Amino acid sequence: MSDKHRPTTYREAGVDIEKGDNFVDYIKSLKSKAILKSLGGFSGGVELELKQYQQPVILSCTDGVGTKLLVAKKLNRYDTLGIDLVAMNVNDLIVCGAKPLCFLDYIALGSIQESLMQDLIKGIIAGCEEADCVLAGGETAEMPDVYGPNDFDLAGFAVGIADKAELLPRLHAIEKGDLILGLASSGIHSNGLSLARKVIPPEDRRAWELLLTPTRIYVRDFFKLKPSGLIQAAAHITGSGLSGNLLRVLPEGMQLKLTWDWEIPEVFDLIQHYGSISTEEMRQVFNMGIGLAFIVKKADCNRFLELAKGQGLKLKIIGEVA
Repeated sequence: MSDKHRPTTYREAGVDIEKGDNFVDYIKSLKSKAILKSLGGFSGGVELELKQYQQPVILSCTDGVGTKLLVAKKLNRYDTLGIDLVAMNVNDLIVCGAKPLCFLDYIALGSIQESLMQDLIKGIIAGCEEADCVLAGGETAEMPDVYGPNDFDLAGFAVGIADKAELLPRLHAIEKGDLILGLASSGIHSNGLSLARKVIPPEDRRAWELLLTPTRIYVRDFFKLKPSGLIQAAAHITGSGLSGNLLRVLPEGMQLKLTWDWEIPEVFDLIQHYGSISTEEMRQVFNMGIGLAFIVKKADCNRFLELAKGQGLKLKIIGEVA
């Protein structure tokens, strides 16, 4: 590199510290119960009230939103991606029986674009509010030599707490004949987009907007049902579809018998139609309208359904353990 083009400051090298600091100040300026007051420090923490736990267990997870980033980029709309990011993490926590406590985000990008980042963080905060957890911190990594000027990536991290005796699944209790009940998804959620993006025509804007529908956050729904003690296992339906995710919470050697008789959201019909994709492939890749699934005893099913109905939740029997 010639002296003429050699940078002499961090900003000339492509990293704007001032913009990064301004972004932290912007987050602090937002009024939300989900923003930890110590945001901007070297770490963030939440107080633990442990009296209700006999053997408290901390659980953690991490996930991203995949190529849904590219759907947002095509539509130039970024205000819901943060909701997806929170959802993909907290939904994984709850099916293990854990109550989400805090969330952290990691935003990596080629250059700081203030309006884009403000949209992202608004979505993250909205997701944390809906999940009843706090944004405890995060990282904005400006890396111009790794990402293009308009490129970015997202990752999220969540921590939750549960009593050891209340952890799911209860593998020892699951047996043949137990029923599987499903709670509807809001659409495609944040999995299978690498296929969906390649078959939806560029000009079908409505279909692309359906792809961008935010992932449903199930935290409050789940904890309306968990105190009943009737849930033997639960699964967050992400990549690999219903069968792939439900098998993760079944004892070895057990299988599933799914009915596939529920209403399939329009977005999946469009994907299948445009891509001439087999039904088998669709079921292996997408949630097909079920975002969260529960396993309960057959004898407890009516009671569980009534409990859900009383809480304003629509559950449907979608299969059984075989």
